[in-house]
Amino acid sequence: MCEILHEKHGNRFKKLPVEEAVGTVLAHDITEIRPGEFKGRAFKKGHVIRQEDVCYLQRLGKEHLFIVDIAGDEMHEDDAAHVLANALMGEGVKIKGEAIEGKISIVAEIDGLLKINTDELLAFNMLGDAMCATLHNNILVRKGQTVAGTRVIPLIVKKDILDAALRISRRTGKIVRVKKIRKPKAGVVIVGSEVYTGRVKDAFSSVITRKIKAFGGEIVGTFYAPDDESFIGARLRELLRKGADLLIATGGLSVDPDDVTRFAISNLGATDITYGSPVLPGAMFLVAYLEDHPPIPILGVPACGMYDETTIFDLVLPRVLAGEKIGRKELAELGHGGLCMKCERCNYPVCPFGK
Repeated sequence: MCEILHEKHGNRFKKLPVEEAVGTVLAHDITEIRPGEFKGRAFKKGHVIRQEDVCYLQRLGKEHLFIVDIAGDEMHEDDAAHVLANALMGEGVKIKGEAIEGKISIVAEIDGLLKINTDELLAFNMLGDAMCATLHNNILVRKGQTVAGTRVIPLIVKKDILDAALRISRRTGKIVRVKKIRKPKAGVVIVGSEVYTGRVKDAFSSVITRKIKAFGGEIVGTFYAPDDESFIGARLRELLRKGADLLIATGGLSVDPDDVTRFAISNLGATDITYGSPVLPGAMFLVAYLEDHPPIPILGVPACGMYDETTIFDLVLPRVLAGEKIGRKELAELGHGGLCMKCERCNYPVCPFGK
């Protein structure tokens, strides 16, 4: 015989004889004690009682169980968690393991750039009975790394909450994705008459090479150029002939009369040129594109890239390699969090810079 104890948040909690509880949902943990051997959880809250559980429960001294009656418009937390996770997940991510007490972890399926649709994440978390916590947008993640976690708050959730989550995910695409990053063939022109003539030792080349190789890329050529538009342009064209699919020009990007790098890039036929960014270090940064198939990005790295460990170059490079088009809006969005704290020991990316 079933005894209805109380109703809470629309869920009816009942007391049932163990042998009548098969197929129902346990409303509480059940502890097992074996003196001198074991004390711990034998059944967790939310467990669906199976026929083979009956004898085990009776051996534990349980003649009755407190269970939850799931209505037709409701779903158990573990089942609901799978629905939520699938609503959240886009390319490059997958579920890790099984749902535990309504919680599921989402991990990167590949090395790549984590993309979080923050507006839709906010809408998702406004639902109330469902939540999702993520790492920051636009950070590099490794295969197998946990990038998000989602769970249902109550033991039983209304299906209309799940329907709302699905509508959010369909509205503008999935909320959590990891984009693959290509391995670049970079061509580098280091601008500055003082370096070109040998009066000042080059410190840029090693920095750029290290950062390109960190993505599995290669340097197809490195040239030095004086502060001369035509000379810089000729070296950039030569790098294109060598097969460069990413051009990087360093230096010559300030506002002095002999800082002509951006003019050389313009004369090369570049379009969508964006000069200046709300990031420190990196205010004189430039990004442009050659309309090839696919477009070839050009990154102009100011002098800060030579002596600061982390700059706007580190924020933009992975996004470019993930195939994103970076323009004024994308750079403007970096203003919030775009001030480097100049820590004595740089811990980037485990820091607020660029987030």
